[in-house]
Amino acid sequence: MKKDFYTLGIETTCDETSASVLKNGTELVSNVVYSQTDIHKKFKGVVPELASRAHSMKMASVVKQAISKLGTKPKIDVVAFASGPGLPGALLVGRVGAELLSRMYNAKLIGVNHLEGHLLACDFKEGTAKTQLTFPLIGLIVSGGHTELWIGKNYGDYKLIGRTRDDAVGEAFDKVAKLLDLGYPGGPKVSQLAQKFRSSGKECKIKFPRPYMRGTFEFSFSGVKTAVSYFLRDNKKFNKDEVCYAFEEAVVDTLIYKVLEAVKYYKIKAIAVGGGVSANKWLRKRLGEECDKRKIKLYFSEPMYCSDNAAMIALAGYKKFKKLGKKNFNIEINPNMIIDSWRD
Repeated sequence: MKKDFYTLGIETTCDETSASVLKNGTELVSNVVYSQTDIHKKFKGVVPELASRAHSMKMASVVKQAISKLGTKPKIDVVAFASGPGLPGALLVGRVGAELLSRMYNAKLIGVNHLEGHLLACDFKEGTAKTQLTFPLIGLIVSGGHTELWIGKNYGDYKLIGRTRDDAVGEAFDKVAKLLDLGYPGGPKVSQLAQKFRSSGKECKIKFPRPYMRGTFEFSFSGVKTAVSYFLRDNKKFNKDEVCYAFEEAVVDTLIYKVLEAVKYYKIKAIAVGGGVSANKWLRKRLGEECDKRKIKLYFSEPMYCSDNAAMIALAGYKKFKKLGKKNFNIEINPNMIIDSWRD
């Protein structure tokens, strides 16, 4: 009788402490996420030292809750953790915790790329990893710290073709929220106000630049954020909803333009979008419409798997281990890790 295979995932790259158990690479047994939002709210942004401390304090309880689903004598075959990119201190907490757990359960230890996790999160559907991605595909990773375009030839076979030269898209959302005094986390609040204006049916009289950077697959959102700053400086009376709408339109237009240019150039008819900003409803709607017109397959992760979570790390670790089959590899943390094909 074939034994079940259990992967424990650990995620601590930024301000979520998360642990997840994946059974046989498909069934999500648990996915526990502790958010540090209340800790960082008064600072209107993530404070790295406080994030690391919170990870240290919460790691044991989060892991205990995740593995409690396995009964009194849990069996873990692989411990996978996000080894980068991310905050150095936060990554180190995850690595130390994962190493201890691998020894406790006599399990293999494997480090995985956090951003690959965001891409593979598209495979989850209602708690099951359906392996629905089709390759080759263009991967668009949009989060608070990253905006990147990849070519994915298969699981574990990726090539970076473009990234942001300055602000990541999620970072730009948060900075605009700060300019408008919307609180933290600000990105979702910007989108909420943008949708409020969109639903009003009013004509938008504000136009912010679209940094298309034609001829490249790179991004730059610093200029859009600066344009918002100058607008607020020069206009004492303005509608916050309208400003958010104009900003979101500029950003979404830019993301769609870049990913469709990559599809056209590389003649690839599939797109997968992952990361926290992939939960943006307007991006989902607009890109969905454009892909329908062009008969392009489009994959988004379900909203609950868009933000940082350990389920995506467990899945990436499972697939990586099954392909490479080695004990304890890629376990050095790298805060500036760039996506690449799997190597042992």
